[in-house]
Amino acid sequence: MGNAAMAMEKTFNAAEAEARIAAEWEAQGAFAAGANASRAESFCVMIPPPNVTGSLHMGHAFNNTLQDILVRWHRMRGFDTLWQPGQDHAGIATQMVVERELARAGEPTRQEMGREAFLAKVWEWKAQSGGTIIDQLKRLGASCDWSRNAFTMSGAEGAPEGEEGNFHDAVIKVFVDMYDKGLIYRGKRLVNWDPHFETAISDLEVENAEVPGHMWHFKYPLAGGETYTYVEKDEEGRVILSEERDYISIATTRPETMLGDGAVAVHPSDPRYAPIVGKFCEIPVGPKEHRRLIPIITDEHPDPAFGSGAVKITGAHDFNDYGVAKRAGIPCYRLMDTRARMRSDGVPHAEAAAVAQEAAQGTRVLGELETDALNLVPDHLRGLDRMAAREAVVAEITAEGLAVMTRADDPRLGRDALKPGAEGAEDEVPLVEAKPIMQPFGDRSKVVIEPMLTDQWFVDTARIVGPALDAVREGRVRILPESGEKTYYHWLENIEPWCISRQLWWGHQIPVWYGLNLDAGQFTDDEGDAALDEVELLRLLTEGFVLRGARHHCAADFDGVRGQFGDVLAGLPAPLHAMRVVEVASRAEAEEALAASLAEYNLSQDPTRLVYPVWRDPDVLDTWFSSGLWPIGTLGWPDQTAELQKYFPTSVLVTGQDILFFWVARMMMMQLAVVGEVPFRDVYLHGLVRDAKGKKMSKSLGNVVDPLEIIDEYGADALRFTNAAMASMGGVLKLDMQRIAGYRNFGTKLWNACRFAEMNGAVGLGGARPVPQATVNRWIIGETAQVREAVDAALADYRFNDAASALYAFVWGKVCDWYVEFAKPLLGSDEPGVADETRATMSWVIDQCLLLLHPFMPFITEDLWGSLGSRAKMLVHGDWPEYSAADLVDPEAEAELRWVIAVIEGVRSARAQMHVPAGLHVPMLATQIDAGGRTAWARNEALILRLARIEGLSEVESFPKGTVTVPVGGATFGLPLAGIIDVAGEKARLEKALQKLAKELGGLRGRLNNPAFADSAPEEVVAETRDNLAAREDEEAKLREALARLAEIG
Repeated sequence: MGNAAMAMEKTFNAAEAEARIAAEWEAQGAFAAGANASRAESFCVMIPPPNVTGSLHMGHAFNNTLQDILVRWHRMRGFDTLWQPGQDHAGIATQMVVERELARAGEPTRQEMGREAFLAKVWEWKAQSGGTIIDQLKRLGASCDWSRNAFTMSGAEGAPEGEEGNFHDAVIKVFVDMYDKGLIYRGKRLVNWDPHFETAISDLEVENAEVPGHMWHFKYPLAGGETYTYVEKDEEGRVILSEERDYISIATTRPETMLGDGAVAVHPSDPRYAPIVGKFCEIPVGPKEHRRLIPIITDEHPDPAFGSGAVKITGAHDFNDYGVAKRAGIPCYRLMDTRARMRSDGVPHAEAAAVAQEAAQGTRVLGELETDALNLVPDHLRGLDRMAAREAVVAEITAEGLAVMTRADDPRLGRDALKPGAEGAEDEVPLVEAKPIMQPFGDRSKVVIEPMLTDQWFVDTARIVGPALDAVREGRVRILPESGEKTYYHWLENIEPWCISRQLWWGHQIPVWYGLNLDAGQFTDDEGDAALDEVELLRLLTEGFVLRGARHHCAADFDGVRGQFGDVLAGLPAPLHAMRVVEVASRAEAEEALAASLAEYNLSQDPTRLVYPVWRDPDVLDTWFSSGLWPIGTLGWPDQTAELQKYFPTSVLVTGQDILFFWVARMMMMQLAVVGEVPFRDVYLHGLVRDAKGKKMSKSLGNVVDPLEIIDEYGADALRFTNAAMASMGGVLKLDMQRIAGYRNFGTKLWNACRFAEMNGAVGLGGARPVPQATVNRWIIGETAQVREAVDAALADYRFNDAASALYAFVWGKVCDWYVEFAKPLLGSDEPGVADETRATMSWVIDQCLLLLHPFMPFITEDLWGSLGSRAKMLVHGDWPEYSAADLVDPEAEAELRWVIAVIEGVRSARAQMHVPAGLHVPMLATQIDAGGRTAWARNEALILRLARIEGLSEVESFPKGTVTVPVGGATFGLPLAGIIDVAGEKARLEKALQKLAKELGGLRGRLNNPAFADSAPEEVVAETRDNLAAREDEEAKLREALARLAEIG
C-alpha cells in the first residue's frame, strides 16, 4: 500500500498528511467494529459523549487521546475492537444555544412558537451545527467506528430522517420499568433552581464562587414580651457579657427568605439559649398585626461559634435548613416563583399567615399541597424580584429598630467602618458584616441559583445503590487510581434521591400522563339508579371536584396510558364510564375540554360526546439519566443485538474524575438495575488539564489552550504524544507548549532517521526478523524487544506516561542517537554480509518503531509505513509485535554496548562541563582497563574515537596534573585538559553562577518554609514554587559537580 520508488520528502507535512491519511483510513473502513480482528476476545470502549453543542477543548483532546491509544493497541493485537462514538443531547445547553440563535435572528421566542415548532428548530440546528466536535475528534486521529455514531435523542418524537435509532426507546422503557417497580416516584424536594432557564439543575451544573457579601444581624422578639438573661463567656469560662434580652439574634445573608421562616434553631449544648428553647419568637417583618410566631428549637446543625449561634430555618430555600425542617417537622413555605420573584399567587397574606400560625401552634395540621399553596409573602412585596425584596425587608426591619446595632467603627462593617477615634465612631449603626460568601451560580446562565422546593421526579437510589457498591468492593469493577474508590464509596454510601426531571423542552419527555381526579367516591347517586342525571353531573363543575388534584399513569406512549385511564373510568357511574380518553396539552385545556363535553352531553344526552382529557407531564429527563444508559443504549438494547452480546460489558471507561459520581456511578447503578451486569470492567480516572504552571484553564485568566490551534501549529501527533507523556496516574496534568514543541521535534527525529535508512537502502525489506552477527545489530534487536515488553506492560496498567517515556527513550535515545551512528560504518563495510545484515536489521528496527509508536503518533507513523515499502495493509491494521526480551536480548552484546555508550557519554559530559570546544579532538588516557573493557574498546575503538571526539587512547600509570577523570565500569579514563581550557576563568564563572543561584534558592526555600505562604497561596502557586526549587537544586548540583572536576585539574 506504499510506493517504495518515491523518495521521502525532506520534512513531514503534518497538515497535508493528516487530511490524506484520515481519508484513507475512512475509505478502508479501518475503524469499523471488528476490523483487523484475529482473535475471539473483544475490546470495547464507550466514548464519554461530548455535548452536541460542544467544540473540542483540551479535556476532550486529552481524554480521547488515551482512549485512542488503547483502542489502536488492541486493534493491532487482533482484538475484536469497538470504540463507540456519539454525542449527548445536552438538554439545557442545547436549548440555550438555540434560543439564543432564535433571538439573534429575530424569530419568535420558544414560548411564542410552541413546543413542537421549537423542537423542530432544535433538530434543524443539530443537523447544521451538531457535528462540529465529531469533525474535530477526527482531526485528533480518534479511531472510533464513526458509522455507529450514536445520539442520546435518536428515535425521539419528532426526530427527522437520519435520527431513527432506538436510544429514546431505551430511555423511555427504563423509566417505565423503574416506575412500575416503584424505583421512580414523584415528590417534593429541595433542588438547585436556575431562575433564568426556569429549571432544576444538577450539582455539576452549579459553579460556587466566592463573592463579596453581607451578613445582616436582626432581632426576633420573644412572644409576649418575655425576657431572659443572655450570658456570654470566654474560653476560660469567665462571664464577658450578661444582659436581659427580649429577643433572639440571628444572622443571615438572605433577608428576603425570612418571610418563609418556620423556626429558629440553636445547638442543644448552647447554654446561652437554654432558657428560651421551646418558646416562640416573632418574625420581624411584614404587617405587624399579621406577623407569625415561630418556635425556638434545638438541632445539631447550628454552630455556636458562628454568628450568634442561632439559625433561622427556611426549609423551602436552604439545603441545610431543609434537613433541619424535615427532622423537626417544621413546614417548608415556598416564597418565590420560577423566575425567583416573590410569589404573587394565592390568598391574601393576612389569611395565609393566620393558617401558618395555627400550624406553628399545633392547632392545625397542614398537608403538603396545602403548605405549598400558602403564600406568606406580604401583599406589598409580592411580585418583586428577590433582590428588590431583600432591600425592602432590610429597610423595614431597620426602620422598626429590630436590626442588631454596633459601633460605627466596628471592623466587621468592612469598608463602611469608620476609623477608631473618627467623628461618629461611637455612633450606633446596624450590624451588617462585610464578608466574602460562597455564592452558587448556574454554569450556563450565570445567575444566582436559588434552592427551591418543587415537585420533581426522583430515582429511589437507596434501593439500587447496593449492587454498584458491591461490584467495586468485590473487584468486578476496578477504579484507577485507587484513590477514586474512596470517593466512590463516600458518595454512594451517602447517596440522596436523584432528581431526574428538568423543566425544559429539549430532552426525553417524561412518559407520564395526568388526568382530572375523578373517582366513584366523589359522586352522589341521588336517585339510586346507578347513573348520573344532569344535576349530579353539574355538581362535578360547581363543587370543584375536577380542581382537586390529579391522578397519573405511566406508559411508553399515549396508547399505553389510554387503557390505564380507561380502567379507572370503567368504575364510574353511567354515563361517565363511557368517556373517551383524549390527549390535550395542559391541565387548563383538560378542565375546559371536560366542561365542554359535559355541557354538550346535557344537551344531546349522547354519551359518545363525553371525553376524559389527559395531558402529558411537560418536563424532560435529566441528561444524566439518559447518558446513564450510554453503554447498553448504544449497543441496541432493549433489542438483544449481536453487538450487545459481543461488546457488553465494555472493557474500560476513560473519563474525568470530576464526573465519577454524576456519570460513572450512575451508569453503574443503572446498568445493574436494568440488565443486572456491570457496564465496564475498569474505570480510569484523570484530572483536569491545566496550564504549564498548574493553573486551571479559564477564559478570565486568558490561559485557555485551543487543541485545534496546537494541531495546526505542531501537528496532531505532537499533541497526542504530549497528552500520553503527561498522563501519570493520579498526577497533575500540566500542559507545556515547550513540551509539545519538543515532541514535534521527536517526530522530526524519527522522520530523519527514516530518511537516513531510506537513503541507505535499509527500509521496506520485509521478511522475517533478522538474526545478525554484528554486536551492534544484536544489541538493537534486544533493545527493541525490551521496549516492546515495557510498552505492553505499561499500557496494560494504564501507565500511559511510562509507555510514552519508554518509546521516547528507545526511539530517540537508542535508535536515532546511537544505533544510526553505530550502523554508519557497518553500512559502508566491505566485510562480506555486514552491510546487508545491517540494512536488514535497520529496516526491521524502523518498522518496529513505527508499529510501537503508531497508537501514540498515528499520522506520521502511517505516512512513513506507506512511504518506506510496499505493504500488505495499512499500519492501523499492522500486526503488533509479540517477541520477548528473553528470546531476543543478547546479554554479551547488551553489556558491551552499554559500556561503549557509558564511555562516550562520560567523555561528552566532561567536555561539556569543562567547556571544551565542540569540534576539538582531545587525547584520552587510561590507568586501568579490565579484560572486558579491553575487548569492548578493541571492537569499538573507531566508534568511540569518532563519537567522543577523541584523538586516541594512551595507557599511563597515573594521570598527570590537569586531568579530568571519566570513570566507567572496568576502567578509569582521563582527559588532560590543563592546557586546553582556562581553569581559573572557568572556576570564576561557576562560582559566580553558584552565588547567584544561592540567592534564588534562599528566596524559594523561605517562601516554602513560611506557613502563611503554604496555607494561603493557591495550590498551583505552591506547586510551581516547589518545582522551581527542585529545578534550581538540580542546577546547583551540576554546578558543584563541575567545580569538583575543576578541582581535579588544579
